[in-house]
Amino acid sequence: MGFWDRLLGREDDPAQAEVEIATAPTADDITASLAGVDQLVSDPAVPAVVRARAHRVTQTVRKTLPRLELLGLGSYDSYSVVATATDYLPEAISAYLRLPRDWADSRPVEGGKTSLLLLIDQLDLLGATMESIYDAANATDAAALIRHGKFLQERFGHAQAPELNLGQP
Repeated sequence: MGFWDRLLGREDDPAQAEVEIATAPTADDITASLAGVDQLVSDPAVPAVVRARAHRVTQTVRKTLPRLELLGLGSYDSYSVVATATDYLPEAISAYLRLPRDWADSRPVEGGKTSLLLLIDQLDLLGATMESIYDAANATDAAALIRHGKFLQERFGHAQAPELNLGQP
């Protein structure tokens, strides 16, 4: 127990300590987080370029969610989709929105870029990454379609269809 704990009357009793177990966000949690991002960027003070890029990310995540298990629920890609929806995207936008607009959009803060330009770079990175993961989630079914097409070609593609003579001499 530290000084501040004693001063504030906090006990160092393990029996009284509450154990918090982190649980993975549910589909409803993820959807609610995406709706929260949409709400954040709907403010007219948010530049259209930010709104468009944020929507690109949220829409791609929404399309990916039903296919998440194709990536493997414990995979890095699956984790990245969930973390983008519940942490990375909302935090990037919130950090930008906490700044005064005139300052954020005009003062260079890193590498000659303003906070607005840094946010755009981050949103572009998240958007490209989510699209890549969405492609990966769909690749399984696309590969199955390709395999099936090859099977059909091997099975039926080599034989010529017999000419049918329907009662003509």
